[in-house]
Amino acid sequence: MDSVLRAVTIYLFLVILFRLVGKRALADVSTFDLLLLMIISEATQQAMLGDDFSTTNALLVIITLVVMDVLFSLIKLRHPFMDRVIEGSPTLIVEYGRPLKKRLAEARLREEDVLLEARQSQGLERMEQIRFAILEKNGKISIIPESG
Repeated sequence: MDSVLRAVTIYLFLVILFRLVGKRALADVSTFDLLLLMIISEATQQAMLGDDFSTTNALLVIITLVVMDVLFSLIKLRHPFMDRVIEGSPTLIVEYGRPLKKRLAEARLREEDVLLEARQSQGLERMEQIRFAILEKNGKISIIPESG
C-alpha cells in the first residue's frame, strides 16, 4: 500500500509541477505523456537494479500510475472545468497584428517566438500579417493570417 500512495503522490506532484512550468516547456509532447513515461521508466529502473525494490512492487507502481492517468482523462472528459484546471485553455496572444504583451509575458514568450511560428507555418514575415495567434493547450502556437 505504501508504494501505491507514493506513486499517487509523485503523480499528483508532477502534474502540478508541469502545470506551473507552462505550456511552452513541453510543446511537442503532452504533459501527461511525458509524466507517465518518466515515472514508469524510474519504477522500471528501480526494479531492474534490485536492492529492496522488487519487480512485483514496480509492477504495482506502474499499474497505479496507469490507473491515475486513466482517472485523470475520465475526469477531464466529464468535467470541462477540471480539464481547464489540469490542461489549461488556449490563450490569444496576438490580435489583429498587435501582440498582447501581458499574455505573452505570462506565457514566457517573445514576439520573436510568434514570428518564428508565423514564418514556419504560414510564410508570414511581419506581425501585421497575423490576424490571430493562439497559444494552444499543447504549447504550440496557431497562426491565423489576415485575409487578402
